[in-house]
Amino acid sequence: MDAHKQISLLESIELYADRRLWVIFLLGFSSGFPWVLTGSAMTAWLQETGLSRSSIGLFGLIASAYFANFLWSPFLDRVRLPLTRRLGQRKSWIILMQGLILLGTLAISQTGPGISIILTAAFALSIAIASATQDIAVDAYRIEIIGAHEEEKIPAGSAMATSGWWTGYSLPGAVAFWLSDPAYGGWSWGEVYTALSLILVLLMVVVLFIKEPASNREAEQQQREQHYLHLLGDHHTAWERFLAWFAVTLIEPLREFFTRNGVKLALAILSFIFLFKIGEAFLGRMSIVFYKEIGFSNADIGTYSKFIGWWVTIIFAVTGSLFNARFGIVRGLMIGGIAMACSNLMFAWIAATGPDKTLLLATIIIDNFTTAFSTVTFVAFISYLTHRTYTATQYALMASLGNLGRTTLSSASGALVDYLNGNWTLFFIITALMVIPSLILLLRIGKYIDR
Repeated sequence: MDAHKQISLLESIELYADRRLWVIFLLGFSSGFPWVLTGSAMTAWLQETGLSRSSIGLFGLIASAYFANFLWSPFLDRVRLPLTRRLGQRKSWIILMQGLILLGTLAISQTGPGISIILTAAFALSIAIASATQDIAVDAYRIEIIGAHEEEKIPAGSAMATSGWWTGYSLPGAVAFWLSDPAYGGWSWGEVYTALSLILVLLMVVVLFIKEPASNREAEQQQREQHYLHLLGDHHTAWERFLAWFAVTLIEPLREFFTRNGVKLALAILSFIFLFKIGEAFLGRMSIVFYKEIGFSNADIGTYSKFIGWWVTIIFAVTGSLFNARFGIVRGLMIGGIAMACSNLMFAWIAATGPDKTLLLATIIIDNFTTAFSTVTFVAFISYLTHRTYTATQYALMASLGNLGRTTLSSASGALVDYLNGNWTLFFIITALMVIPSLILLLRIGKYIDR
């Protein structure tokens, strides 16, 4: 993986003239935007409604859909929707999920936690499931739109996906916090969600005009089906044909991954993916609660955490891709992991000193630099490991393991703060230490990945 051909800095920059990378950016935006609806904006709404830190942390369990999506990811490789003939396999799934997210957003705008926390959680869960399903199709699209012979463009594609994701998460998130701040718009959160739904309409229009990636996926899958049918004999019942379809859909992607990497290396890779971003996830789940408790306003959060953080993320996402193209993924993961842990300590500094906007600015810049750098490297790492015949299934399996730490385990973040009696400084130090096990694993698997 790290042994691919090195290219010059100028050649790396010229990669971004490829229009396909800008399509990847727009689809990344589409993946990041739902996290505003179920993440940062929802967290602020819940906090203002009076929910406890532990309850807000547990509310984050709705994001479990992002680690569970590998369970249904094989069907996005095989099941053809009615829209598929007109739009293509990937586009039809993306636009259907965007429509479902739109309906969930409008439903939340008419309810909200102040009226019914149960209904709000149910609609937020529907958004999370649709968003997680959309991510399967978007990630598969990103990998397939770049040819197998264009390995040097994988880091650039990862950078554009990361930049797009953070643009979709940060820019609309900043607008949401500005509109909800009494000093600016003073809108209710229900009105904010209604306004945000317009973004989904625009995203659906964009998908109609992008190009479906070319792929010989179906031919290879049919060939594997014929192999399984041949093992069953010459004459096949409907049940046997279903078994062959089932084997290619659910079993073959796993068999191919473990066969190609070997069982020990495959398990080590999956363990690393699971552990790498847990500390960042614990911090992210509680960051909005921390900002508001420490004394920052909604406008401060929108300006510093969202708007400024957005620009920093884009700049360093591209920087991270240039580094990876030149020096390799393993080095990038190691540097990104160490930097990610160090940035968490900046939040501990704020917790110790109070709501200092200058310190907040420095923290946001450092945190978004490390997040962008490590995320680009992480996405490129998973992309390299994905076989193109089983793009949706294998990428979703690996990405879902990373999301498991970001969603399910991080739901305990509020309880951890409460257990520490609100000691935010100690909380952020603990999150910084959480990256250590993954870096130890990376040292063990790095030499095998290099080969």
